[in-house]
Amino acid sequence: MDFQSPVPSAPPQALLHSVMEQPVTAKKATNPVTKGSLDSHSPVPWSTGLCGCCSDVSSCCLTCWCPCVAFGRIAEIVDRGSTSCGVSGALYALIMCFTGCSCLYSCFYRSKLRGQFFLEESPCTDCCVHFCCEGCSLCQEYREIKNRGFDMSIGWHGNMERQKRIAARMPPVTEGGMSR
Repeated sequence: MDFQSPVPSAPPQALLHSVMEQPVTAKKATNPVTKGSLDSHSPVPWSTGLCGCCSDVSSCCLTCWCPCVAFGRIAEIVDRGSTSCGVSGALYALIMCFTGCSCLYSCFYRSKLRGQFFLEESPCTDCCVHFCCEGCSLCQEYREIKNRGFDMSIGWHGNMERQKRIAARMPPVTEGGMSR
């Protein structure tokens, strides 16, 4: 993943706040800080389709064989680090083992994700998507977050540290240039 593209000159707090609020329509991985616009709050389409699992084989395999890990990573990013991947994944696994209806838990995170990125509710309601096709919906959410420039393996705090390092490497921008 290439994060060498320039980021806007803003204090790190402004960069961190803007990461989760910007919609993306591109299918390639992009820097989450530089993509999107806050001007339009109308729903945007998902960057990949619900059945586009084969477009990212690694996330497809992770979601198929370890859905609790995939869900935990999604939940940590969506919750902006307030819950860890391990806690969310373990809770997901417990709900799956004892009730068989982990979709009741995961559909709420799909709703949160859509709200943060202004995504369309498609192809139907969030709970219906998770109930009918849990694996595909988790895989789509995982790909969506990855396509927005997040490295899912390092979690929320790791991604924010990486953004701080990128912002710290950027030279300051001066307004107006030199004057005499």
